[in-house]
Amino acid sequence: MSGFISRFSREPVAAKVPEITALFWLIKLLTTAGGEATSDFLGNYNVVIGAGVEIGVFAVALWWQFRTRRYFAPAYWSLAFAIAIFGTGVSDTMHLAFGIPYAGTTLLWAIVLGVVFWQWNRSEGTLSIHSITARRREGYYWATVFATFALGTALGDFSATALNLGYLASGITFGVLILVPLVAWRLGLNSVLAFWSGYVLTRPLGASFADYVSKPRNISGINFGDGPTAGAALLAVAVLVAYLTLTRRDIHASRPPLALQQDVSTVVPERAAALEPDA
Repeated sequence: MSGFISRFSREPVAAKVPEITALFWLIKLLTTAGGEATSDFLGNYNVVIGAGVEIGVFAVALWWQFRTRRYFAPAYWSLAFAIAIFGTGVSDTMHLAFGIPYAGTTLLWAIVLGVVFWQWNRSEGTLSIHSITARRREGYYWATVFATFALGTALGDFSATALNLGYLASGITFGVLILVPLVAWRLGLNSVLAFWSGYVLTRPLGASFADYVSKPRNISGINFGDGPTAGAALLAVAVLVAYLTLTRRDIHASRPPLALQQDVSTVVPERAAALEPDA
């Protein structure tokens, strides 16, 4: 047991997140769509079995990602997909099982996300994903990812159902909104703020189009089905992740892990500032 814990808790030797490219955003959208459809498919099949599968997949993916000591595309995107599934299930359960309206779940997850951001920044002094070179920062990162997925699920459902926009109009709306942080970043908006704003919006964007494709026509979908939609998204993600694994096009430029930075700072103090991650 001690050996297992030791392997799980070892500090990274390199960055644990990918470079942010157009392909990153494409895979992110596909994981959100696939997670939405997969969770709905499992829930419709059997609520208890579906919940067990979601928790199991999440646990295995979490173990795999935290066991690695540097970014590895299959492990990273497996956890992202698992969080997309599990986050959807948690958010939907709050509405369907406990009767919390979508406006309420949206507000709740927005507060949770704000608290995670506050604690992360308070602890580490940065919210930059380029600083994910230590185990604690990686924990904050994935807690943030989970909160964004749950928030995006609630927000997408709120716009499509509570506001009666329907899935297609909701997806188009979020497609327009996601351009705002991109344009603002081009005009000088802080890159960290622009990234996380876009990251939150990818969830309702992908989920809205997944629901539009999968849901019956009587609730504004085109009735492709949850299972086929989930399978198509999973296949697309698998192909793209395999491409990244082979080409390594999403590997960060070399950056010393936090533990090494701290070691160096004790030996050569004057060089420590040069090794600090970007804010």
